[in-house]
Amino acid sequence: MTRVVVTGAAGFIGSNIVKGLNARGIDNIVCVDDLTQGDKFRNLADLKIDDYVDADEFYGIFADGGFGKVDAVFHEGACSDTMEQDGKYMMDNNYGLSCGLFEACQQRGTRLLYASSAAVYGGSDSFREAPEFERPLNVYGYSKLLFDQRLRRELGKDFQKGTTGKFRQTVGFRYFNVYGPREQHKGRMASVAFHQFNQFREQGKVKLFGEYGGYGAGEQSRDFVFVDDVVAVNLWFFDHPEKSGVYNLGTGRAQPFNDVAVAVINTLQGGGVPDARAAVDQGLLEYVPFPDALRGKYQCYTQADLTALREAGCDHRFADVATGVAKYMQELSARV
Repeated sequence: MTRVVVTGAAGFIGSNIVKGLNARGIDNIVCVDDLTQGDKFRNLADLKIDDYVDADEFYGIFADGGFGKVDAVFHEGACSDTMEQDGKYMMDNNYGLSCGLFEACQQRGTRLLYASSAAVYGGSDSFREAPEFERPLNVYGYSKLLFDQRLRRELGKDFQKGTTGKFRQTVGFRYFNVYGPREQHKGRMASVAFHQFNQFREQGKVKLFGEYGGYGAGEQSRDFVFVDDVVAVNLWFFDHPEKSGVYNLGTGRAQPFNDVAVAVINTLQGGGVPDARAAVDQGLLEYVPFPDALRGKYQCYTQADLTALREAGCDHRFADVATGVAKYMQELSARV
C-alpha cells in the first residue's frame, strides 16, 4: 500500500495535495503540521488520513525510520510570509529543516517533492531555472534559493538535467502566485482573489494597489496559478519517479491584477463589467496607494518559463485567470 507524508498538510497547498491524493484512493497519509493556529484544522477535517504528527516531532522520528517504509514526502511545510524579517527563523524553517529532510529521504529510500518559490527570481525580469536569473529580494526568497542550490551541488548533473540518476527522486516546484480553496487561514498572505471576495461582500467593491514600478494602477502583472493545477503537476511527477530537478510551476502567462479584479466582480455580481476602467467608473474597483513597506521588495512582473516543465514531458494545461478565479469565487460563495 502506498504510504505518503505531507508536511504543511493543514496549510493551503498541503491540504489540497492531500485532497488530490484522496481522489486517487490514497489515504495512507501521515499529515505533518503545527496547529498552534488551531483553525487550520478545517483544511483537514473533510479529508481521509492515516495519522497526524506535530512538526516539532516529525523530522527526528522520520530520520530514525519511525514511520516504516514511506514512498514519498510532499514537503509543503515552511514559513511562507514574504514580509517576515526574522532571518534566523526563516532559515531554520525553510532551509535547515529541508536539508535534514532531504538527507533522511535519501537514506530511507523515500522520494521528495518539495515547495520552492518564484520568489527566488526576485528582481529578475527572466524566470528560467538558471542561476543567472535568481535574484531574491527578501530572506524568504533566499531561504528557498539556498535549498535549491544545495540540491544542485549534492545531486549534480543528473538533477540539473531533470533525471533521477543514482539518487531517489527529488523535485522542487517554484510556485508562482497560487490561489484557490483552503487558503482562508493565511491572513495577509492569502491571495488577492481571496481578499477581494471578502471586500466585495463587505463593501461592494474591491481594492488594488495604485501605480508603482513603472506600472499603471492595477497593471502590475503576475503568473496567477489555480491550486488545482499545482496539485495536478505535483501528482504528475509523483507518477514519474524517474524525473527530478527544479521546475517552475505557473501557467506561463502573466496577467495584470486588474484581470483578477474583473473576474472576481463579474463572478460575484453575474457579469456586466468588461474591463477595469468600467469597474472603476461603476464604483466597483478602487486603487489604494502602494505601501511603503513593500517598496524595493515587490515583484511587479512574473511569468513562468515552462520550457523545462514541458521538456520533462508534463503537458498539463493551466486555467487562465478568468476561468480559475470564477471557479474559486463559486466555491467560496457556496461556503458562506
